[in-house]
Amino acid sequence: MEQVLARLRAAAEATRLRLLAICAECELTVSEITQIIGQSQPRVSRHLKLLCEAGLLVRFREGTWVFYRTPHSGPGADLVQPVLDLLPKDDETLSLDRARLEQVKAEREKIATEYFRANAKDWDQIRSLHIDEAVVEKALLEAVG
Repeated sequence: MEQVLARLRAAAEATRLRLLAICAECELTVSEITQIIGQSQPRVSRHLKLLCEAGLLVRFREGTWVFYRTPHSGPGADLVQPVLDLLPKDDETLSLDRARLEQVKAEREKIATEYFRANAKDWDQIRSLHIDEAVVEKALLEAVG
């Protein structure tokens, strides 16, 4: 019961509810989250840390980037959606967050499109600089036994 109470306490704050709502939509970096929420990076990072400690968000690294999202399974995942379902659909702040989230996603798509357009002619050469996923997977399987 104490873990459930700890999770509920972690979610029981306006900014953290906003963070749960946007991170339930897609994986986001701290930079993207600060852009959407409109708060400083240290403040957002503190809220993210509390939500991760409570199991309501997960943090994962992809290359040099760190992303946050709601968990797909586990006790935290079981609590996130019911809490989000309680939020009013017509809340002005949440609506603004969703609009800014769409802007962030559009900007991501624009950057990716520009990158691939700029590198299309050299794509085979760029891919050859990376190790084949099958080779990496085989080495990992051999290492673990």
